[in-house]
Amino acid sequence: MTARDRLLDLFVQRSFRIGDFTLASGRKSDFYIDCRTTALHAEGQVLRGEVGGECLANAGWQPDLIGGLTMGADPIAYAVAGESFRRGKPINAFSVRKQAKQHGTGRQIEGCFEPGASIVVVEDVITSGGSALQACEAIKAAQGSIVGDLAAVDREEGVSEAIAEAGFQVISMFGIGELRERAAVLAS
Repeated sequence: MTARDRLLDLFVQRSFRIGDFTLASGRKSDFYIDCRTTALHAEGQVLRGEVGGECLANAGWQPDLIGGLTMGADPIAYAVAGESFRRGKPINAFSVRKQAKQHGTGRQIEGCFEPGASIVVVEDVITSGGSALQACEAIKAAQGSIVGDLAAVDREEGVSEAIAEAGFQVISMFGIGELRERAAVLAS
């Protein structure tokens, strides 16, 4: 079994739920994906780094940094950063706060961020695109150069296309169709 296949199984088993849910946007959905239950799982953390690194390599992206809006992006960015070090091509990580701190350095971007660096923005689930675009705005304001957006799961509702129209290429580890299909296989 490949790392991607095993990660897909973990997502289905730990993060994917069918039912009646209200999303952060207020919109209703017949499914919910809580990526944290896979991202913070020890095996899930390692697999996310490996699969995320493969996604970047397959896209031909060679960023200096990886990160996004805290908290959803953090485990993915950290996992990919760790895997990149193991592969001998380090990509350092950072986090974007929803708002700049009101104390200390007053920064909105924490970690290894450097102006002028090439950056991959990360998010756990592409739902409305708001998290990615909010992170992109903060990164551009701090003079980062955005290579693209890496998502763990794309809900496949046209938002990744909207993000692309805003000028940012999007790649995803998985689409919701894959999760639904794998859930059906595992249930049978």
